[in-house]
Amino acid sequence: MAQAIQMHLNQALMRIPRRAESADRSTLAATYVAAGSLSAMINSADHQILFGRRGTGKTHALLHLHELVERTGDIPIYLDLRTIGSTGGLYANTALSPAQRGTQLLVDTLEAVHDRLFAFAAESSSTDQDALLRGLDALVSAATEVEVVGETEQEQTFGGSVEREYSAELSVAPKGGARAGARHRSTAAASNRRKRTGVEQHRVLFGPLSRAVQAVADGIRPARLWLLLDEWSSVPADLQPFLADLLRRSVLPVHGITVKIAAIEHRARFSATLDDDYLGIEVGSDAASAVSLDDALVFDQSPEEAQAFFRQLFGNHVRPVLGAMLRTEEPADFVDATFHGAAFPELVRAAEGVPRDAINIAALAAQHAHGEKITQAHVRRAARDWYLRDKQSVLSRDEDADRVLGLLVDEVVGRRRSRTFLLPTRDRTAAIGTLCDARLLHILRRGVVDPRRPGRLYDGYAIDYGCYVSLLTGGAAAKNLPADVFTFDKAVVDLQRLSQNS
Repeated sequence: MAQAIQMHLNQALMRIPRRAESADRSTLAATYVAAGSLSAMINSADHQILFGRRGTGKTHALLHLHELVERTGDIPIYLDLRTIGSTGGLYANTALSPAQRGTQLLVDTLEAVHDRLFAFAAESSSTDQDALLRGLDALVSAATEVEVVGETEQEQTFGGSVEREYSAELSVAPKGGARAGARHRSTAAASNRRKRTGVEQHRVLFGPLSRAVQAVADGIRPARLWLLLDEWSSVPADLQPFLADLLRRSVLPVHGITVKIAAIEHRARFSATLDDDYLGIEVGSDAASAVSLDDALVFDQSPEEAQAFFRQLFGNHVRPVLGAMLRTEEPADFVDATFHGAAFPELVRAAEGVPRDAINIAALAAQHAHGEKITQAHVRRAARDWYLRDKQSVLSRDEDADRVLGLLVDEVVGRRRSRTFLLPTRDRTAAIGTLCDARLLHILRRGVVDPRRPGRLYDGYAIDYGCYVSLLTGGAAAKNLPADVFTFDKAVVDLQRLSQNS
């Protein structure tokens, strides 16, 4: 009986949804766990950008916010930018200019917003429908302006003839009568032809568009409109400033609208410099603040806080699953009933503060455990499998990132027998950003100051736990992993010197 219950507990871990969009809204609301004051921060009416690597819970946070906003009577619009227009086709077609592709992106985004608002206007009776529909009509007009771009030819042909004919006839009758007649005839002809050749192109007029958006906001008062834009980094990097500029000029200044954007920090480009101005959004100025889920989920200073967060996360996620599986009463504490000894702290350590990684590693560990409690060995094996299955694939697509990770592993793991190191902030290359996005490197601390060189700032990194375990698969090193402690005199890595020596 006990083994059957344990089997159900392990199976519950395997059935947790891996992605937030695959669960229904009520489940998302019930399973959401906020790190610290994150929930209060994103629930403010300020425009915000929510940064976080893949798997840190950006989508879950936005969908949870969607649920909260809807309960208060406001109107949330959630848009997954991966599904807007033709992201994989037209937007990626480099044969077209960025301006052409960017304009089409703006039109497609506005069309998606219009469709959601029109559906709301048709179903709701709590707003001024006439005012909202007039605002939506104005929004369509401003967003679908078309101009013909190309050459213009004009042909004018004038032809004419004037014919005059005059005749007079006088006749005298025998009896003294007379008859006279005259005829005049005139004709004229002229033609004018204008030929215009070119292609029709959309153009977005920010002035009328801003007024239309304000009319929409006025039509739904006293409710507030929340525009939640997810997967910002899926938009091609050269087009992101165009979409950001649309928001800055026509949406952010409008009273009654709040914009939240979820993006991957090193794949997001919110502005582009022009000659005497800029295109897009200045983070911290146009958008009131930026919230980092990466920073909120770093628990290196408090292991107890990290374990409490993930204990609640797993408890919330398995509760609806266990309710359908167990006929007996559920365990008072799911984690204590499922994990043995130091296995759960090891799982929290292996997750590196990324909820999606924690869920996937736990599911793999449950597979290895079968009908037994999950042990520390199961967690380490699962972390290694998850690294080899999911994360290492990034290296096959980026040779530079593969080379940099190899240098760091040789230096930090091979020579120093550690997995933590300090890197000068100025040395954060594109390869380092790629490794962080892929969760092969993890930022533990930002802005570390070396007392001996106070003018230099460093960022503290850790090589991914799964990568580290996969390298140390045998012997005492795998059984006794060193603690992640920074030592300023030994942990600083000179990446430029390593690259030159290689």
